[in-house]
Amino acid sequence: MVTGRSVIVTGGLGDIGMAVARAFAREGASLLLVDAREDGGGAAEALLADGATQVLIRTADIADPAMVAAAATTAQEGFGSLDVVVNVAGIMIYKPLAELAAADWRRLLDVNLVGAAMFIGEAFRRMTPGGCIVNIASVHARRTSALVAPYAAAKAALVSLTRSAAIEGKPLGIRVNAILPGAIEGSLLRASPNIASGAEMVDPADLGQPEDVAALAAFLASDAARFITGEDIVADGGRMGRL
Repeated sequence: MVTGRSVIVTGGLGDIGMAVARAFAREGASLLLVDAREDGGGAAEALLADGATQVLIRTADIADPAMVAAAATTAQEGFGSLDVVVNVAGIMIYKPLAELAAADWRRLLDVNLVGAAMFIGEAFRRMTPGGCIVNIASVHARRTSALVAPYAAAKAALVSLTRSAAIEGKPLGIRVNAILPGAIEGSLLRASPNIASGAEMVDPADLGQPEDVAALAAFLASDAARFITGEDIVADGGRMGRL
């Protein structure tokens, strides 16, 4: 349970981000959702109805260190503490390697890796012992497919970053873990040309829901997971084992 604690969810208005926010809302958390998009669907009201103590939503580019610092300050000052950070925010670029420009690599890495690293740094400066960080990586960190090289590379680096952060976080009393989701129903999966073309097939039994990832994130942030840190946990319905 995270009742009374404050939680930042990056990419909080996306499919997985909103599911994560709902999971913590049901436990009475105060929530700050950080997203490049503006809230056009009453997310704050929905989360308060789910049981959140407070909800703030900030439109920000997490590749901008100043915006990251401002978001962390908002949570710390608005809620009185910063207890949990869930790094969900991510973008995808579908291109063959030969067509990728340096700008493509930089933009994706800035959002999917550097943004998460900046939030980890802010958390380390602000959290008290007992804090927790959960990074949403991907099975692409281990096994991947065509057209997603920057995404796969960023997620592999995020897993490595998680291990490094867990080492540095341990003396601070801060745990850091990563979740590696597989095929999760949502806009990112539906946008995949590999799926649309039939080049990559997803068995219905292997298709997860955002709530599956959210439940694991909530567990990793709970006292029940107090002895777990530095881990990268696959949540893919067993799909990777059959690839």
